[in-house]
Amino acid sequence: QRKNPFSNDNRLASKPVHTHRGDPTYGRPPEGSQTEQRGKDAHSHVGKEVEELCLIIRSTGEVGEDGHVSVTFGQLFETYVTISNKVVGILLRARKHGLVHFEGEMLWQGKDDDVIITLL
Repeated sequence: QRKNPFSNDNRLASKPVHTHRGDPTYGRPPEGSQTEQRGKDAHSHVGKEVEELCLIIRSTGEVGEDGHVSVTFGQLFETYVTISNKVVGILLRARKHGLVHFEGEMLWQGKDDDVIITLL
């Protein structure tokens, strides 16, 4: 529509044509947009869930000889699933940020119930 001489939609003229991979705004919503705000809100919500998960691990786990609190995935799943159904996703996010450690790429209910999750 931007090239259409019969289009007088002013919204199209105000948008940038295209961003490229080297551009710092590439893959990001426009500043001040509702999309940007929704992304910030979601990031904040997930951060709070990660904090809550760490608190649950601290309260239900046991302190080991190294001083770190550990809990099995099965025990954590049973405790945390009543709070949120995103246990594994929140665990992966917590590991990405260096807050917890566990072996393996993914944890599966039943199969990985004995995997130890350590709060760092």
